[in-house]
Amino acid sequence: MNAPAVTGGAGLRRESRARQGGGSHVLLWRQMRLRTLVAVVAAALCGCWGLLHAQKPFKEYDTIEGHAESDIPPDYNVPHEWTRGRLMYPDYSGFRLGYRRRGSWTIDYPRSDRHLLFGVKRLTRIDTRSVEQSVALDNSDDIYNWPMMYAVEVGHWQFNPEQAAQLRDFLDRGGFLMVDDFHANTEWEVFLEGIKQVYPDREIVDLPKAEPIFHTLYDLDDKYQIPGAQYLRSGRTYEKDESGRPEHWRGIYDDKGRIVVAICHNMDLGDAWEWSDEPEYPAEWANMAYRIAMNYFVYDLSH
Repeated sequence: MNAPAVTGGAGLRRESRARQGGGSHVLLWRQMRLRTLVAVVAAALCGCWGLLHAQKPFKEYDTIEGHAESDIPPDYNVPHEWTRGRLMYPDYSGFRLGYRRRGSWTIDYPRSDRHLLFGVKRLTRIDTRSVEQSVALDNSDDIYNWPMMYAVEVGHWQFNPEQAAQLRDFLDRGGFLMVDDFHANTEWEVFLEGIKQVYPDREIVDLPKAEPIFHTLYDLDDKYQIPGAQYLRSGRTYEKDESGRPEHWRGIYDDKGRIVVAICHNMDLGDAWEWSDEPEYPAEWANMAYRIAMNYFVYDLSH
């Protein structure tokens, strides 16, 4: 594409002087601008190259749920501006599980992730990749490349002090964490133990209907409990015991009033995304799960 013509008065005066014998000055000015442009482009390319090398490549892990397996999309390696990270974590030792490469963090993975990212492409203008990024708290800088993080089954998570400190640093630098698919009082207590390692002094609050996160893309005043696929077998919208209902929309704010941790307790959005293409799973619940996710993603990108 040709560069646009210079139409300002300064440009016209430079051209006039060139026609009157001042061409050498104009040539020098153009050479200086060309060198500056080359330097800027080179610096940008070096920065992008460094960023690409700082990011760990996409890798698919085994899943704890065989039905959650999903083919890798053919365009998985096409560069895009955004994708959602899935947080890897060790399982709670109180359940005698410990850290597993396909532990509780892989619930609904990767089918749920890829359905959701396809929805992001259809429902927003976010330039998203077609595959997720699994991210570990491993003291590398990789987590800082993926500002939107999702953790599932956090009623089974556990951190050591270094992992908790890195997650706190990630959130304090502008990262966002959405947690989902944990139920009843027992799993809440395990979640609480982990998140208090991250933020021992920050309060967990119920999010009001007027909270902007519920109104970034869709107005979600009338939310309800979103059950997992277990509903198709049990007929119950809640899990574990009676403390598995009602649903709780909670969060943790930073000092500037931005939500840094969005907490979806007593619900299973991950299942709703995973099973959204199954006729047996109610479309109403799947639709709400997608709307919630879109609102949370747009909130993260705009706050």
